[in-house]
Parts: sequence; C-alpha cells; structure tokens
Amino acid sequence: MSLEPAGSLVNRLRKAPAMSILDPLALIHERARVPQRHIVLAEGEDPRVVEGGMIAAAAGLARITLLGKHSVVEGLISAHRADRDSVSVIDPAASDLLPALSAALYERRKHKGLSEAQARQAALDPLNFAALMVHAGHADGTIAGAVATTSDTVRAALQIIGMRQHAGAVSSFFLMILNRERHGDKAGAVIFADAGLTIEPTVEQLAGIAMASADSFRAMVQQEPRVGMLSFSTMGSASHPSIDKINAAKDSVRQARPDLVIDGELQFDAAFVPAVAASKAPNSQIQGDANVFVFPSLEAANIAYKIAQRIGGATAIGPILQGLAKPANDLSRGCTAQDVHDLIAVTALQVSDGEKDSTP
Repeated sequence: MSLEPAGSLVNRLRKAPAMSILDPLALIHERARVPQRHIVLAEGEDPRVVEGGMIAAAAGLARITLLGKHSVVEGLISAHRADRDSVSVIDPAASDLLPALSAALYERRKHKGLSEAQARQAALDPLNFAALMVHAGHADGTIAGAVATTSDTVRAALQIIGMRQHAGAVSSFFLMILNRERHGDKAGAVIFADAGLTIEPTVEQLAGIAMASADSFRAMVQQEPRVGMLSFSTMGSASHPSIDKINAAKDSVRQARPDLVIDGELQFDAAFVPAVAASKAPNSQIQGDANVFVFPSLEAANIAYKIAQRIGGATAIGPILQGLAKPANDLSRGCTAQDVHDLIAVTALQVSDGEKDSTP
C-alpha cells in the first residue's frame, strides 16, 4: 500500500470536518498530536517502517526515532519528500546512549544471571535498545514487529519495560475499524481480543482480557464498552467445558466490575447483529451491539481478525499490547506503511492514557 505524500495528508487532516464517532481512527490521530510524543521504531531499516514513520512525523503525530545503520536508514529516508525536523536516526552500535542503556539492562536482568558483557551485547539488539530507551525515559513508546516475530517483540517489552502495577497480565487486542461504505450502520471501532498473545486463556486470563480490553476501548474510542464473550454457542444452546470456562470468566468480570456491560456465551452473529440477538438471545444485555469481542482462544481471534481484514474490508491495527508499564506495540509482519502510521498514533495516545492512570 502506498501512502499519499506527507504534505497532502497533513493538509487533508487539517481541513477535515469535526470528528464523529463514525470516524474513530481520525479521532485517535487528532488526539495523539497533543502533546506530541516521542516514538522509537526499532526496525528502521525496513522501508515500510521508514515510510510510515516519516508520514507520521510530517503529520505531527509524534517525534520519530528510527533505529538502524545510518547509511541504510538515511538511504530510505531520502526517498521521501518530508520535513526531517521530527525524525532522527540512531545506530545502537554507535550511540552515546549505549553505555547507560547497557548498564540499565544489566541492573534489570542481573538476577537472571546476565553479565555486564552480555548486557552490552544484548543492548545492541534494536528491539532491546528501543525498549531500553522507553524504560530509561529517552522515548515515550516503541513499535516493532514488521520484521521481528511477536514472541521476540513481546519478550523485549516484558523483560525491559515490564508490567504495569496491578495489571495482572499482559494481553493484546486488535482495534478493528469498520467503514461506512462496507459496514453501514456498524461503521466505527470494535476490539478483537486476545489475537496476539494468550494461546489458551484460563478463566482468570479470559476475565482479565475482558476487563483490560473494555478499559482500552473506552480510552481509545471514548465510548462505553459492551463486551461479548464469544463461543460456538449462544446462551446455553450447546454444552462443552470451553463454554463453562467462558461463563465462569463472564461471572468473574461481573463480580469484579459491575460497571461493565458484559454478556455471553454468544456466537458472533448474536453479539453483532440485533436481529439475530432478538432471536437467539432475547434477554442479552448487549442485544447485538457488542463493541469488545473476547474470543475463547488466540487461534479463534487471530483467524477472525484476518478474515475481517482481508475479506470483510476492516482496517486492523495491532496487535496493541495492554498491561505494560509503558507503551510498546507489535506490528504484523504483513503490515503496510499505513499500518505503521496508524499504530504510531495509537501508541502515542497510550502514553497519555497511561499518565492519567498513574496520576495519584
């Protein structure tokens, strides 16, 4: 996918009409701009990452740092006619930050047997270097995954940035944007979780994913979440241990968070289509209007988001990580420059939301 030139994109956004709930991605972009955040992109030698980062910087979404060898990154940058004021390049091996970041990594991991020499070597890895920049306060958030696997990207974030206090666990979601032309009255944003991390969630993990995803939806989209716990059954139409697990998770959420609207077990159509809900689940709290979909397993969620994206025409942003002390997000290796651009906006917005959460 090729993005429009940076200047025309900025002008289009400036001339855009007031945001509506049917334009959630534009709203996220608008909110991400103030205050401007600093996002480090670990894979600065990837053309998609450079293109997305350059346009995000030109649009005022964030200050961008690209990691990689200067000759390679600068060669990719030169292909874009964009203002360089908000874009910098760091080669970890030549950076003045390396000694301090190596020392920080040693302190962070010495209890696991990491030596100072090993810490210096590990800090050269762009995933670790980017996470260390965030951990040490040199950047507000980081993004990787266009080249690296999810496991490597998340490992660096967990080991270096760590979990947010009281988060319980780190999970992920995709922000799915449904468009007016394809999805009619359903246009807007929904969340699919967990499509990136938790393979076979326990009852406790499912409950945690539901609550964290509801909070993420409220923070990202500024609407009230309505959580649908998905299955192949609707309200007792089948019997299976997996359904028992879903209902136990739902009951746990209701006890812990009576403020949340949550229902299940529901088939997707009963959670998404009011007419189907009226037939299959007439007593459901959601009535076919869920906006946070919690899947019973990673395989179900991952398959569903890719079908929604590739066949259904939805825009998929993520996987977006939730539960970390500071923002770090993962791209799909099939991402486009536009995906990078959008995830930069989401990551910048997470910084502001995290600061609100940490306010006494």
